[in-house]
Amino acid sequence: MHEWKLFLDNLQDDDPVKFSAIKVCKLQKKDENKILIKVPSEAAKSEFETVRKDFLSVFQQKVNNFHIKSKYVEDETLQKEIITKRKLFDKFAEKNPILKELDDLMKFDFS
Repeated sequence: MHEWKLFLDNLQDDDPVKFSAIKVCKLQKKDENKILIKVPSEAAKSEFETVRKDFLSVFQQKVNNFHIKSKYVEDETLQKEIITKRKLFDKFAEKNPILKELDDLMKFDFS
């Protein structure tokens, strides 16, 4: 949804903390009067709830449809895993065991 991207761009400038919390949320048009909001967690849902009214009012005016309703769906696939340098190295070491031996020998510091 183009309007959602514009809303996020504006929110990034106005409130970077809220932007970071809800940028992973995905909006999907279900039918003419329904929007499905996919959130990765309850925390993201509650954060989205703080901006939902602002977004929907702008969106309803833009599309000239004031009967639009929203529904939340929790989608765990939207969660992003934080990969540390150690996790990344371990992943490569699984594919190439010589890296593990090198790590044992050299005692790499990934902090």
